[in-house]
Amino acid sequence: MNNIEKTFTNLGGQFCTDVETLKKKLSVVKAFIFDWDGVFNDGTKNEHGSSSFNEPDSMGINMLRFNAWLLHKDLPLAVIISGEHNSVSFQYAKRERFHAVYFKAANKKQALDHLLTQHKLSIEEIAFVYDDILDLSLAQLCGVRILVNRPANPLFKNYVIQHKLADYITANSSGNFPLREACELMIGLSGDYNTTIKHRIDFSESYQGYLNDRQNVTTNFFTNQEGVMGSVDVKN
Repeated sequence: MNNIEKTFTNLGGQFCTDVETLKKKLSVVKAFIFDWDGVFNDGTKNEHGSSSFNEPDSMGINMLRFNAWLLHKDLPLAVIISGEHNSVSFQYAKRERFHAVYFKAANKKQALDHLLTQHKLSIEEIAFVYDDILDLSLAQLCGVRILVNRPANPLFKNYVIQHKLADYITANSSGNFPLREACELMIGLSGDYNTTIKHRIDFSESYQGYLNDRQNVTTNFFTNQEGVMGSVDVKN
């Protein structure tokens, strides 16, 4: 455990919760929630209002989900909660078989409440990766909170630390693979990183079992409709 703490501290990451406590918090996690803009990317939009993702972060999430599957023999929920409508996030979630995407969620707590009710989860069972002010209503509730670092907002970072709204702050900033960092940290603290990777290299029976469970997931999409969170069909 000390090696993991040293590895990520040397990288520049900041533990706001001690490593042993964070490990205990991760042991009960059943769902991983991710903000989109500023987490999967640097927050830059194209002329269509979309923002991208990258494959190293995607691989990190896949290994994180597989690691949880190895530990619990059950597929953890994978969810995006975004304040915007982003067609690339829809495409990504479908490709990676995320369980749900909540979009145009100006009040992210409403989305979280809907998710908890649908899947009979407690807030302690949620790990949340986020980057900005819109996410704090979730950060103050979720069991595990990882903040994506951004040097341009030192006062915000101080606010998060002072109000105990993060367990870990990434060394890498938006657009520089902070999501991969967050995933590797969670794998390292909750499971056996080397074993997880070896299964993937060998395309083992365990990995194939996980992949079969993952590929059976149908991605659902939700947004606020007249004050109520409801499911919608999306074309992209």
